[in-house]
Amino acid sequence: MVLQHCDVKHGKLAVEIKGNGPLVLCAPAMGDLRSAYAPLSSQLAANGFTVAVMDIRGHGDSSTDFQKYGDEAIATDFIALIETLNKGPVVLAGASLSAGGAAIAAGRRPDLVRGLILIGPFLRNPQGVMGIIGPTLMKTLVMKPWGPSVWKSYSKTLWPGLGDEGATKRAADNMDSLTRPKRWAAFQATVKGADHSTVTPYLSKIKNVPALVVMGEKDPDWSKPVEEAEWVASNFRDSRLLAVPGAGHAPHLESPEMVGKEVLQFLKKLDG
Repeated sequence: MVLQHCDVKHGKLAVEIKGNGPLVLCAPAMGDLRSAYAPLSSQLAANGFTVAVMDIRGHGDSSTDFQKYGDEAIATDFIALIETLNKGPVVLAGASLSAGGAAIAAGRRPDLVRGLILIGPFLRNPQGVMGIIGPTLMKTLVMKPWGPSVWKSYSKTLWPGLGDEGATKRAADNMDSLTRPKRWAAFQATVKGADHSTVTPYLSKIKNVPALVVMGEKDPDWSKPVEEAEWVASNFRDSRLLAVPGAGHAPHLESPEMVGKEVLQFLKKLDG
């Protein structure tokens, strides 16, 4: 395992790399850390792949001095890291917000992306009333002084597959990181910059990219998570959908054996 800090425009990204072989470049969800990929990255590295996992802007060990945050910013970072690591074309894995960033990156630079793994993906804004009030509500909920306690309480509900004790511990660990100096302001900027409508113009450009869509059947971010996953998968000509029983917003962490097996099958199919 190697941790390095890669220079990108206006900041540095922390990237943890392990394994040797074709590259899978991963990014976690908003408010989460690269450690969410620890079980999956170990499985992939043991099966002949290089896995690079970043902390997204303002999170974890990445810097907080970026000027922009959100879907398009994460896409920019995916592309910059592919070029820095000189491993393209690669498979991109994104979770939640960063899944939208992965889709945008594939649309911008199809020469650099050969497949997508989309975990609990936001490729569009929520439908109905939440699509209207959701962005404003989220910005209000993460304001200080109440923001850190509200987010900690909410995040404990995101991972039912970890059990109460595991979800509580992960929420606490993430909050320890998010409340370090300058981190909460960067997190607020990420919430403000999250606009999944920016993915829409790229959907027609990535239809031919093979995609694996992974959704926890108990993901609290959607009223009907499997239906949302089916819509995501419908945007690709070559797609596979894995609905994970009992899992929430991080099925790759909550059910690593099931998800890891499916990811390996997807990658080996890409490699022919």
